[in-house]
Amino acid sequence: MTIRSVIRSTGAYLPERVMTNQDLEKIVDTSDEWITQRSGIRERRIAAEGETTADMAIAAGKAALEHGGLSAADIDGVIVCTSTPNHTFPAVAVDVQAALGIAPCPAFDLQAVCSGFVYGLNVANMFVQSGQCKRLLLIGAEKFSSILDWTDRTTCVLFGDGAGAVVLEADETGQGTLDDRGILFSRLYADGRQKGILYTSGGPATTQDSGYVVMEGKEVFRHAVSNMASIVSEVLEENDLSPDRIDWLIPHQANIRIIEGTAKKLGMGMDKVVVTVDRHGNTSAASIPLALNEAVRDGRIRKGQMVLFEALGAGLTWGAVLARF
Repeated sequence: MTIRSVIRSTGAYLPERVMTNQDLEKIVDTSDEWITQRSGIRERRIAAEGETTADMAIAAGKAALEHGGLSAADIDGVIVCTSTPNHTFPAVAVDVQAALGIAPCPAFDLQAVCSGFVYGLNVANMFVQSGQCKRLLLIGAEKFSSILDWTDRTTCVLFGDGAGAVVLEADETGQGTLDDRGILFSRLYADGRQKGILYTSGGPATTQDSGYVVMEGKEVFRHAVSNMASIVSEVLEENDLSPDRIDWLIPHQANIRIIEGTAKKLGMGMDKVVVTVDRHGNTSAASIPLALNEAVRDGRIRKGQMVLFEALGAGLTWGAVLARF
């Protein structure tokens, strides 16, 4: 018998305000055609004035509990993946814990930028498999609009705000095979030598403020294409899987060309790839759980199907998780 971390339920929250590419044309020297051709993004959500990362995380977490028919009393761990916390400390996770009425338990933030949710799945899985948590609320939440230079057309057109959540719970019916439900395999990487191609211009220990996103777009794109193709191959080879065993690919939603390249590596048609980048933009750690929630709620992803999550973010960090829903 093998303990697996099964995704019991999902939830999401998106701010009401929609910012289209046409809206951005009025702010910076750009065009809908330029943005769409290079990223696939047509619109993104922007948090309202005074709306925080914690507010969005709480809403997504509440939705995940409701979807699973659960209450706060059923949760014994909270992890929030974010690079845009309300405060340097305490963690957004404790805001979520307090707001939802979750009893004292492990609650902390995890920072791996756009790879955050993939890292979070790995860490949450270890809490569950070790027996420390039976049901854990894992959230990706970002307010990237607060760290954008709205005069920099190379970055401000790419990002958006939002939050997505899952409840992971222990399942002891697994037989230790790829036919089990739950998280089956994960692999994480980081290469700090590449930290200078995507970063913020500030921080508490340097400028005493959060700074703004700075990115060398061509370099990030090059590494993303290479690393995503490599990790997809690694997941398949290590598990002796053929690409046709993967029912759904849920990639980090950063750029449609990177997504298409990964799908091509898998020999997978785009009809098996969950894509939300056109409507959400890059929501960093929130992008994968937002996409997952949409595909679960509309019935595309069903119980028993195999899903591959993969992401790359600043650091550079990257990783993949294979799971059976």
